[in-house]
Amino acid sequence: MGVGGASNVAFESFAEDARPLRKPPWIRSGVPSGGAVRELRGLLRDLDLHTVCESANCPNLAECWSHHTATLMLLGDVCTRSCGFCSVNTGRPGALDAHEPERVADAACRMRLRHVVITSVNRDDLPDGGAAVFAETIHATRRRLPDCTVEVLVPDFHGNWDALQRVTDAAPDVLNHNVETVPRLYSRVRPQAKFERSLEALQRSKEAGLVTKSGFMLGLGEEAPEVAQLMAELSAISVNILTIGQYLQPTAAHLPVHAYATPAEFDHFAEVGHSMGFDHVESGPFVRSSYHAWDHARRVLTPNA
Repeated sequence: MGVGGASNVAFESFAEDARPLRKPPWIRSGVPSGGAVRELRGLLRDLDLHTVCESANCPNLAECWSHHTATLMLLGDVCTRSCGFCSVNTGRPGALDAHEPERVADAACRMRLRHVVITSVNRDDLPDGGAAVFAETIHATRRRLPDCTVEVLVPDFHGNWDALQRVTDAAPDVLNHNVETVPRLYSRVRPQAKFERSLEALQRSKEAGLVTKSGFMLGLGEEAPEVAQLMAELSAISVNILTIGQYLQPTAAHLPVHAYATPAEFDHFAEVGHSMGFDHVESGPFVRSSYHAWDHARRVLTPNA
């Protein structure tokens, strides 16, 4: 199915002043719990570390942690940007912690991770956006866990491509940068970002020889043809792995959900993505960029295994 094939998918929308949409049956809710989750949370608190899994209220936390995959967050837990979809705290971040890379590596080792995703808040207050800390953390993790695959989920570094190169030179197994939504919605969804800048970050990472990955959400007001065009643009720069998930409003202060895509619609876009040549497409209501990340990496890095 080509790009035009997505145009027959229609999302149910509502006006900004309308009452919130009722969650459909396939959108479950619940707080991850259990002894293993509590134990790992305690470990992270002991090491004074944060995970996106917790900060973003990810519904897949327990599943990912039980499969020895986690997303560890660098540079504190306060972001300098204010994206309309994100539940991470916004404000003035604190000082850098010189020991953070080693603590992240220690956490990955003690959690017995086979695949670690390293990400960060946006730190536009830093000249390199935190790139040096990313690189140091990649190296520290490799020293402690040489068999663990390392994925980084990076910001756009505000277009500082020397900073991005600092990360790509550290040779992570996978470099992920999420475009999050279609270009038309950037001013509302990602007001401090630019779609073209995100594309360039991905293209430069590909030119550095890395496996690249990106993702976006449905339900923010996008139209189906825009989704197909976005996918085509990511395919054109040879992004290997694509993730597509449902936007869920974290609080009443965040952007409302305009539509809930059905499981069949997610399957449709997965088919469109495969027809465009992506190596792997993970598409579903509860998909987040790190969901099944180890499996994504394994499929692309060792396709014949």
